[in-house]
Amino acid sequence: MKPFGGGWDEALAPLFTDERYLKIREFLKSEYSSHVVYPDMYDLYNCFRYTPLNSIKAVILGQDPYHEPNQAHGLCFSVKKGVKLPPSLQNIFKEIESDLEIKEPDCGDLTKWAESGVLLLNTTLTVREHQANSHANCGWAWFTDSVIRLISDKTENVAFILWGGNARSKAPLIDAKKHLILQCAHPSPLSAYNGFFGCRHFSKTNEYLQSHGKEPVKWDLN
Repeated sequence: MKPFGGGWDEALAPLFTDERYLKIREFLKSEYSSHVVYPDMYDLYNCFRYTPLNSIKAVILGQDPYHEPNQAHGLCFSVKKGVKLPPSLQNIFKEIESDLEIKEPDCGDLTKWAESGVLLLNTTLTVREHQANSHANCGWAWFTDSVIRLISDKTENVAFILWGGNARSKAPLIDAKKHLILQCAHPSPLSAYNGFFGCRHFSKTNEYLQSHGKEPVKWDLN
C-alpha cells in the first residue's frame, strides 16, 4: 500500500496492524479475486489521499459505495467524471443551490471538495457489483468507527455532516464539545423531503468554520 501522507500513515498504523483489519484484508483478497468489487482496489482509500488529517474542515459520512459500474472511486457520494448523477447526489446539489445559490455542476466528481478539506468517508468501504450493503458485515464498521474517533480526538472544530440513520448512529463517536455535529434525513429520493431539503448544512458548515478562524469549504464545483 502506497503511503497516504498528510499525517494519515502514522495515525492509521495501529488500525492497519490490528488483527481485525488483517481479517478484512483476507476477506477482500477473496472478494476481489472472485467477484466484481467496487471501488477499484487502487481507489479504496482515496478519501485519505485527497484530504490530509490536519486539513480536515468537514466530514461527510456515506454508507457504502455505489454498486454499479464506473461510479465509485473511493469518495462517498462522488462519481467519476462522465457518469450520470445518482439521485442522492442530484438532491445534494439541489440543496446546495437552494442554500448557497451555487448552480448544479455538470459533473459528480467531488474530488475538489476532498481537496478543500472535506473527508468523504463511507462507513463501509467496499461493495460487490449490483449488491448494496454486501460488505456491511465484513468488519469495515470497526475500521471506520475507529477513523471517526481518531478524527474527533486529533482535530478541533470540524463539522461532522451526518445524513440518514446509518450516519447519525455515529454521532456518539464524536466529541460535541470540540466539533459541530449536523444531522438530518438522507438525500435519497425516499427521504430527502423528510428534512434533508432545507437543512442548510453547507452554509452552516462554513459559518461554523469561519467562526473558528478557518477558511470555508469551496462547495462550488463549477
